[in-house]
Amino acid sequence: MTTRQSYGQPDRPLGHLTADTPERRHMTRPAGTRRARGTPLTRAPQLADEVAAHLRDLIMSGEIWPGQYIRLDDVARELGVSVTPVREALVRLRSEDMVELEPRRGYVVNALSQQDVRDLFDLQGHVAGELAARAASTIDRPHLTLLRDIQQSLRNAVHAEDIDQVKRLEFEFHRVINRLAHARKLSWFLHTANRYTPGRFYSTDEAWRADMLQRHDALLTALENKNTEEARAITVRHFTDGADRLINHLAKLGMWRPHPVTPPRPRPPV
Repeated sequence: MTTRQSYGQPDRPLGHLTADTPERRHMTRPAGTRRARGTPLTRAPQLADEVAAHLRDLIMSGEIWPGQYIRLDDVARELGVSVTPVREALVRLRSEDMVELEPRRGYVVNALSQQDVRDLFDLQGHVAGELAARAASTIDRPHLTLLRDIQQSLRNAVHAEDIDQVKRLEFEFHRVINRLAHARKLSWFLHTANRYTPGRFYSTDEAWRADMLQRHDALLTALENKNTEEARAITVRHFTDGADRLINHLAKLGMWRPHPVTPPRPRPPV
């Protein structure tokens, strides 16, 4: 029988997780990769959206495991919000099939398969590739200059290891391209699917950051040459690589080991 654990409340004694052990060090995020405990979220009207995004990121990056319960009080305390936006966020995640509500037990994280991850990224790659191809046929000199300026700022952020800036500028780079496609519905669809991409997982990966800069340079060349198919292919590879990296990461954590009794690295208490 599978033993389920709670987000923020593992079955083992707390000392096992707070002591300076190899397991504890493995579980600790790199500096700058986690919101400081007790730091309140802002923009009150969007609190539920922010909480949902926070939980999606934890689930997709393997920091909360399938089969673990998410305790409303723990999440609220970690993010500095009331229980209400946390409850609203979990209702949204339930509608996305990321969690399930069990009577008298609470919200539990649903299974996430390798094919689920592959499907999400294949979908994003297909849509983003189409947007990039359309942008290549319409882009003008001012927008090329804008993209090169963003790329230079992004390169500076990578060298400075400014994770927040890397995440923000990488998003902005692709947002400019998507808008140039003049396909609002496709852009909206991509934005919706992109919610399941754990941005911090990638922006904290040094190898990914280096590869990302190279892909952007190649994409800028394709856009300047108005090579629609090359722009499409580079963009699709960007998402294929993202899927490979995430699947390998989750596999190394042991998420898909046969019949795990409990997550081998439960998330530490908040």
